[in-house]
Amino acid sequence: MLVRLLYASRATDASPEAIEAILAESRQHNPGCGITGILCYGGGVFLQAIEGGRSAVNELYAHILRDARHTRVELLVYEEIGERRFGGWTMGQVNLSKLNASILLKYSERPELDPYSVSGKVSLALLEELMATASIIGRT
Repeated sequence: MLVRLLYASRATDASPEAIEAILAESRQHNPGCGITGILCYGGGVFLQAIEGGRSAVNELYAHILRDARHTRVELLVYEEIGERRFGGWTMGQVNLSKLNASILLKYSERPELDPYSVSGKVSLALLEELMATASIIGRT
């Protein structure tokens, strides 16, 4: 059974090196577990969608909850799915500092990533638009 999990967290270290380390670890670990997804970050905030088998996704989320690189981890969406939306990505990334602010304003009050103040459905719609507008890099 496939599931999708969407969560938000704050980075304890938002340096480019720390972000790259998280992405590298994801890209190494996720393919063997059948996990796909996308990681969006900006202003020290992560928004991540994870898709895969229920057990694998649950185990990864439990790891994230214990990971000292994340604080204020908050579950936004957890749903059973018939197919993946991010199936072509072991872990795509979006750097919001390089985006047109109008995309963020479409989904929130200010041109910044704040998944804590919008619904999980809105956050997922933002990720889908970022994918549709080719704002995601790191397809592997």
